[in-house]
Amino acid sequence: MDFGLVLQTDPPASGVVALMQRAEAAGFTHGWTFDSCVLWQEPFVIYSRILAETSRLTVGPMVTNPGTRTWEVTASTFATLNDMYGNRTVCGIGRGDSAMRVAGRKPNTLARISEAAKVIRALARGEEADLGGGTVVRFPWVRDGAHLPVWMAAYGPRALRMTGEEADGFILQLADPFLTEWMVKAVRDAAAAAGRDPSDVTVCVAAPAYVTADDSPAALAHAREQCRWFGGMVGNHVADLVAKYGTDSGAVPHELTDYIAARRGYDYAHHGRSGNPDTAFVPDGIVDRFCLVGPVAAHIEKLRSLRELGVDQFALYAMHDAKEAVIDAYGSEVIPALNG
Repeated sequence: MDFGLVLQTDPPASGVVALMQRAEAAGFTHGWTFDSCVLWQEPFVIYSRILAETSRLTVGPMVTNPGTRTWEVTASTFATLNDMYGNRTVCGIGRGDSAMRVAGRKPNTLARISEAAKVIRALARGEEADLGGGTVVRFPWVRDGAHLPVWMAAYGPRALRMTGEEADGFILQLADPFLTEWMVKAVRDAAAAAGRDPSDVTVCVAAPAYVTADDSPAALAHAREQCRWFGGMVGNHVADLVAKYGTDSGAVPHELTDYIAARRGYDYAHHGRSGNPDTAFVPDGIVDRFCLVGPVAAHIEKLRSLRELGVDQFALYAMHDAKEAVIDAYGSEVIPALNG
C-alpha cells in the first residue's frame, strides 16, 4: 500500500515543503495539496519546490478542477514539472467545490470534467488535443516518455461510473470500509463494462488520521475534535448528491447521506480546518467511520481492512495540531506494518 500526505498550502510555503520532505523520509510516496487559489497559496509553484527538495515523492492536487485555469495551462504546468523532475506528478481532478464556490461560480459539470481530463492528459503526454471549436494543439517541447495519470474524485453514481470508464485513478475522500467497498465496486463494475481492466484504476482513499497515545476517552475526544472538520467538508458533496437524487432513490447509500440532516450551511472561511464551527452537526460516529483516530494499532487494523477492499493508497489529511507526530508515527510503525 502506498501512503500520501495531504496538506493545505498555508504560508509559509517553506513549512509545506519541510513537511513533504519529512513525509518522504518516513516512507510516504505521494504529496498532495488542496487547490483553491483564494483560500490558499498557489500549489503548482510550491510543487516545483517540493520536487526540487525531494527525490522520489510524486506530487499533485487533491483536487484541481477544469474551471479555475484553462486546460492547456494546467496541462503545460504538469508537463513542465514532469520535464524538470521526471514524471513525478499526478492530476487529481474534481468539480471544484471550494475553488469555484468561493469565487462565486458553480462547481463544474461531469461532462466538463471528462472533457478537460482527456485534454490535460493528452497534452501532458505530448499528444494532440482539441481545445474546442476544432482548435487542435500539441506541445512540441514534450519529450518521448512523458506521462501524466489523471485521478478523479467521486461520490455519486454518475461520477463513479465515469471514473471507472475514463480515469487512471479513483480518489475517495472518506475511509469508511462499508462505503469504500460500495464505491470501489461501482468504479470497478463501470471499468469492466467499458472493456477496461478494473485493476488499471488505482484506488486512493483520503481521510484525516490522528494517532493517540492510548484509547482513553480524553485522547479520543481530542482526536475527534481535530478531525471533525472532515465530516463537514464531505457534507458539502453529500448535500449536492441529496439535492440531485434525494434520500430514498437508492442511488446513494444512506450510510453516506443520513448524517447531514442537521447540516445548516457552510462558511468556506473555515474550510478544512480543525475547530470549524459549521461542523458541530457531525457526530462522533461519523468521525470514527470517515477518519482514522486512535492508537497505532487501530490505524493498522483499519488500513488492512481497506487494503483488502482494493485500496492502493491511503492519503492522510494532516489538518490538525499533530502534523509532525502523525507523519512520524506512520513512518515508524504504520507503514512498516502494512508493507513489511
